[in-house]
Amino acid sequence: MLLAIDIGNTNMLVGLYSENTLMHHWRLETKQERTADEMGIFFKELFSFVGLDLKVVKKIIISNVVPPLEFSLSTMCERYFGLSPQWITTDLSTPIKVALDNPQEIGADRLVNAVAGIHKYGAPLILVDFGTATTFDFIDQNKNYQGGLIVPGISISSEALYKKASKLPRVEIKKPKRVIGKNTIESVQSGIFYGYAGLVDSIIEKIKEESQSNPIVVATGGFLSLMTQGSKNIQHWDPFLTLEGLRLLAK
Repeated sequence: MLLAIDIGNTNMLVGLYSENTLMHHWRLETKQERTADEMGIFFKELFSFVGLDLKVVKKIIISNVVPPLEFSLSTMCERYFGLSPQWITTDLSTPIKVALDNPQEIGADRLVNAVAGIHKYGAPLILVDFGTATTFDFIDQNKNYQGGLIVPGISISSEALYKKASKLPRVEIKKPKRVIGKNTIESVQSGIFYGYAGLVDSIIEKIKEESQSNPIVVATGGFLSLMTQGSKNIQHWDPFLTLEGLRLLAK
């Protein structure tokens, strides 16, 4: 089996593949202070819960945007799985060309998403990843990764409002019953939800206009279930796009 791990700033997405089939998946909190042994015990418990031994894993591939975790992850893989992980770097051979001013700047997660997106949906393509930050990536018809945008994520935006506005409460992030809020909580929820949905659709339309193309629009990420109710321009909702990209790159 293949163990695919995507380390984000907020969450860690883990997938266990048998050939091309995603057999099990877990979304865990990212904690930089976890030691190799803590992570190893954590994985043993996850595998035990689905009746599997760590020895079933024959290869591990990792996409990571949290550099301090690299040493602990490498040690954990070697100590508990007996394997050295394959790391996603810009040196990997991929079916896309990174057309940035400095190709080394592309995030591992964005590269992985681009590979999976092209494989599953073709090009041109807009990818929207709802994570700690929300990223927008554009791949042209020739499979060139042209760049994109990075904006504060939904959770960051909500937390900043709570911390900086003394009288505004911390609220549950969800779609409100109406646009015009009848109380403070509804007003904040409406502003976050509809404001963010408007931001997403506006950026997608701007990318289409600037690129003079009609790309397929695909979304992924931890806040996917929330935003499926908001955007009118996203055509495909793919919660495991990053894991699929890791599976493809592992080959």
